[in-house]
Amino acid sequence: MTRLRAARLVPILGWIRSYDRRWLRGDLIAGVTVAALIVPKNLGYAGIAGIPLQNGLYAAAAGAILYGIFGTSRQISMGPSSGLAAVAASAVIAAGLTDPQDTASFVAGITLASGVLFLVLAVLKMGWIAQFLSRAVVTGFLFGAAIDVVIGELPKLTGSTADGTNSFQELWSWLGTVGEWNQTTVIVGAISLVVVFGLRRIAPRVPGALVLVVGGLLASWLFQLGDRGVALVGDVPRGLPSLKLPNVGLMWDHAGTVAIAAIALVLIGFSQTAGDARSFAAKHSYQVDIDQESVAQGLANTGAGLFQGMPVSTSLSASSLNDHSGARTGLASLTSGLMVILTLLVLAPLFSSLPKPVLAALIIEAVVMGMINIPEMRRLARVQPFDFWVAIAAIVGTLAFGVLAGVMIGIGLSLLWLIAVATHPHMPILARKAKTEVFRDLSEHPDDEVIPGVVVIRMDGGLFFATSDALEDRLREIIHSSPGLTGIVLDCAGINFIDSQGSAKLSDVVRLAEDSGLTLRLARLKPDISATLERDGVLQRIGAGNIHGNVATAVQAHLEKLNPPSSSAHPEGD
Repeated sequence: MTRLRAARLVPILGWIRSYDRRWLRGDLIAGVTVAALIVPKNLGYAGIAGIPLQNGLYAAAAGAILYGIFGTSRQISMGPSSGLAAVAASAVIAAGLTDPQDTASFVAGITLASGVLFLVLAVLKMGWIAQFLSRAVVTGFLFGAAIDVVIGELPKLTGSTADGTNSFQELWSWLGTVGEWNQTTVIVGAISLVVVFGLRRIAPRVPGALVLVVGGLLASWLFQLGDRGVALVGDVPRGLPSLKLPNVGLMWDHAGTVAIAAIALVLIGFSQTAGDARSFAAKHSYQVDIDQESVAQGLANTGAGLFQGMPVSTSLSASSLNDHSGARTGLASLTSGLMVILTLLVLAPLFSSLPKPVLAALIIEAVVMGMINIPEMRRLARVQPFDFWVAIAAIVGTLAFGVLAGVMIGIGLSLLWLIAVATHPHMPILARKAKTEVFRDLSEHPDDEVIPGVVVIRMDGGLFFATSDALEDRLREIIHSSPGLTGIVLDCAGINFIDSQGSAKLSDVVRLAEDSGLTLRLARLKPDISATLERDGVLQRIGAGNIHGNVATAVQAHLEKLNPPSSSAHPEGD
């Protein structure tokens, strides 16, 4: 029992005992292959967040190793992502930080805060909270954040500067510097964009980011680009990070921004990780523990924060490569993390001469291909226009007010939509299908039979504080617009939850029916709903004779009460 519990808390203890040696080759190849992809990309993600490039690798190593130990998905690759990097960058801007040391500490701090929040949610089993961020909001936010990042990288492609309080002002400012562009920087930037996007187009299996970084380093050495006015990344030290707490005073001074950023990171990060974990589990016929995924992501972010890194989450491109390369267990993730550590120990100084326009091209490719989802925007517009406009609002909010504000606008829109749906449950009038006892939505089947003097209505959704007034309003509307009405049948099959306020409101509805001279009948009550109404005395007020197992029985009982069958006449004897 103790062993099973330990395996649940630390999944590696479970799968390592039953590890099949035949999996080793695939796990090792997948780990090395993914490392070759994520090392150059994580340099770019660190650039988005505005922290030293090596800090992106610190986060990649911590995330991959900790997820390999505590995660339940066998194919997930955990590390920095473009979306989370954009949130971190926006938090830095919102806090008004400019000192590189403060920026690095602040990003590590919000990473640690998000990790702790993940762990709290895991303990409380509240992973469902990520569902409050709708897919339309995530699509719009990522789309807007990608455009914001691209605009922020344009000056690096031209060797110029730009300023402004939002994306529109930054773009306008950059366009005003055309005469100041460095010709060599523009050429390097243009070639870099052609290479990285061209390889994705004509040779998608080739790791374009790795090719671009290696090519950029060679070009920098061969053509002495630094001497030609091309800005270089600068010192990237060799070695591993030390365990270090972020600046607590800095976190406290910007507590509001830290809280908002942590919430945004959790909502975005967990929604991505949970979805990807379920997808790979379904593909390979195994189960993932979503609560344990919260623990794994919490520990991965906590570790990344304590080792001076940045926020981490799943990367769909890296996870897909992990899968295609033969990953069978978390050993692949551990291998990726160890390869990143070897890179830090051996190769890190090589990145010091990487031209900034090459890094900018790497970042632009990552956000455009990873965050701008035009097919999904088209699908939203076709399937549900409201969701499309929610996504558009998230895009505009992100560009006008910043990435953090865009996330909060998206969360607000999601909650407003949720409230609107919850407080306006569907309550259709039902009619009888000809020659049957089936009652169905009259608006969908206008030719069905309407029973004279009786209105049948179905409530779809819980009857609680947010919906109780809607039920009363709907019944008042029906009563006032239905002359000759003698009875109402409430189909309760769709009511799956009721609270004390909902029970009290149903008592009010009984009184409303009595005052209007009508008989109220309930059909298809669920046992738990019935028990609540009985405890509150509502069923007693309605009367046992007005509670029915199905709608047809309720309607028939009402009709027989209005027109009782005539008794047969019996002649009296002599």
